[in-house]
Amino acid sequence: MTVQILDPTTEVSGRRIAYARRPQSMEGLRIGLIDNTKHNSDQLLLRIADILEKEHGSKTHIIRKKKSSGAAPHAEIIEEYKANCDVIVAGVGD
Repeated sequence: MTVQILDPTTEVSGRRIAYARRPQSMEGLRIGLIDNTKHNSDQLLLRIADILEKEHGSKTHIIRKKKSSGAAPHAEIIEEYKANCDVIVAGVGD
């Protein structure tokens, strides 16, 4: 009998990530909050929004819930945020 050992690893390939520009200030910015549906993620996001509004001068916030934690936000959420938000915060609960 022959034993065959398989190595599931792959070689690491480098890639550059283009990060979004960060605002100098949160003053007057509109915040989009993405609830990932996990337990308490909505509560975490609402606390973050409260801090951003009270302590950093953010203007308003919109919170929307994804269909599931593993899914990307659906197109309607993305379009609403593109039209109405300056900064997006994704929340993770549990």
